[in-house]
Amino acid sequence: MLLIPCPYCGARDETEFSYGHEAHIARPQNPDALSDAEFADYLFMRKNPKGVHFERWMHARGCRRWFNVARHTVSHRILAVYKMGEPPPADLT
Repeated sequence: MLLIPCPYCGARDETEFSYGHEAHIARPQNPDALSDAEFADYLFMRKNPKGVHFERWMHARGCRRWFNVARHTVSHRILAVYKMGEPPPADLT
């Protein structure tokens, strides 16, 4: 079980959180101009790294705020937690 440090509430059990998928996915500027294949790529294609992965989480049973987590996908170790809108830590990218 993970102990996730919410940047607003402090460390809590993972059962209080909801996973929101990969972080830092930019929405298309003009989605109507995309082909079906390009739009499908935006919707469905995600990284699946073995190593550091940047994810969005929400403290669903707490403050209900979204934040970003840098997590190692093999060890599940949380390397960094930072608020939405902040850039990922430079030493992890």
